[in-house]
Amino acid sequence: MPQDTSTILLVDDEDSIQTLLTYPLEREGYRVVQARAGDEALRRFAEEEIDLVVLDLMLPRIDGLEVCRRLRAESTVPIIMLTARDDELDKVLGLELGADDYITKPFSIREFRSRVRALLRRAATPHLATRRDEVIDRGDVVIDMPRRTVAVRGLPVQLTFVEFELLALLAGNPGVVFSRRQLLERIRGSADYREPRTIDVHVRHLREKIEQDPREPELILTVRGAGYRFRAE
Repeated sequence: MPQDTSTILLVDDEDSIQTLLTYPLEREGYRVVQARAGDEALRRFAEEEIDLVVLDLMLPRIDGLEVCRRLRAESTVPIIMLTARDDELDKVLGLELGADDYITKPFSIREFRSRVRALLRRAATPHLATRRDEVIDRGDVVIDMPRRTVAVRGLPVQLTFVEFELLALLAGNPGVVFSRRQLLERIRGSADYREPRTIDVHVRHLREKIEQDPREPELILTVRGAGYRFRAE
């Protein structure tokens, strides 16, 4: 059971899913706030102090992708997206809009709880090979760890929770090659139940924000057959 009660916004229009997921979350000590439509989810998020959002893709009035986009425009809260469709396009869109994780129905409650715990743990105590009280200065990129801010070539850049953790890990260890699985384990706390290739989506989105030409990256480099590294100093 969590030492500090986290509040989870559960957004799904199916009563059966609300019941199925609320019970195990509350048993673990989490507080669950329910919403059954996209506009209701946005309203509840504005009213409550939310620590994590579980967001269904198919919602009435405002769909999950649009809700994700609006939440990410104002917050770095961790977001897990749910869908009944195993559609790669939906998955990529969700991740590119800022979702931190993605799970396809049907899924096991054990898997669901594992992902919730891992994301909340990452948000509270990110496990990186960098000190959390330092500023990482790599010339073009400056990362203020305590304030969780990033400046690229002197301009502030807004990153999602996972993008920030990914950049901090790579830039904090310039020249070190991390495999996709290692990145998942270091950023999320576990690679269980996750497709390592989702890291590629996060890297692509991060490059679009920090590289002068994302098609010819100079900061985050691909090491073919191995993974990714930040440019060596």
